[in-house]
Amino acid sequence: MKIRFVVLALLWGSSFTFIKEALAGLSPAQLVLARLVLGAAVLLSIVAVRRMGLPRGAAVWGHLAAAALFGNVIPFLLLSYGERTAGAGIAGVLVGATPLLTLSVAAFALAEERATARKLVGLLVGFAGLVVVIAPWRTGLGAAGGELACFGAAVSYAAGFVYVRKYLSPRHLPPMSLAAGQLSMAVVLQAAVSPFLQWGAVTLTPRVTVSIVLLGVLSTGLAYVLYFQLIGEAGATTASAVNYLVPIAAVVVGAITLGERITLTTVAGGVIVLAGMAYAENRLRRPRRAPVTAAASQPR
Repeated sequence: MKIRFVVLALLWGSSFTFIKEALAGLSPAQLVLARLVLGAAVLLSIVAVRRMGLPRGAAVWGHLAAAALFGNVIPFLLLSYGERTAGAGIAGVLVGATPLLTLSVAAFALAEERATARKLVGLLVGFAGLVVVIAPWRTGLGAAGGELACFGAAVSYAAGFVYVRKYLSPRHLPPMSLAAGQLSMAVVLQAAVSPFLQWGAVTLTPRVTVSIVLLGVLSTGLAYVLYFQLIGEAGATTASAVNYLVPIAAVVVGAITLGERITLTTVAGGVIVLAGMAYAENRLRRPRRAPVTAAASQPR
């Protein structure tokens, strides 16, 4: 279980470095489409081998399309555009705020997830951490477009998680089938919008090719499998704690493979974000029930 926990954190944390590397030969739209096709292929193959089948019904597929839009297409595009200027480590720290944002969105969208003083304090602390990470006083807010795009990806992830919780989780469908269906819908949506986005020449160097394959097959496809296995072994609450390691993994992997400088603002802001998230989830004192993100966590 511990090995799966660490491997999952590394897969999600490394995804930001894979994106950065793949952008050297692909446009954001090309990268996202390739990533989704590879990830969907992995999950569809597993579903076929296990003879699980895909969800049925127009209503379910309509909800899967919305979940794919907010949980895959929009955040994947924002990350790809954002990382053209933002570092992989910073992107990982900003997206690491997703569970905190999800708790906040859920407090307003779900009747059973009422707003509390603890969640409000955690949100304010986490937001302060994000400001430290972006550090607009260094270059000005206008020059922080990449970081803001990555933060937008976290907001979209949060909206996607809450949507899944509200409209798909009550149907009690097999998680792996839902994941395969959602990524399949994401491929369709991305293929539909790609002609309207920047589409330049493809340069497939060995480094670019390896990065996109690892991003799609491992960080997008296999990560789903590991996460659901982890939930089955340790429970949703324990599995959701992987979110605390992902930003750390993103910063470390980015520093080792890309030579990114680990700045004081990135470290301090990341710690503040994690502290706010831990306080909001009440992990600093005693275990509590799984946050809304646990049932619908997705590859970064």
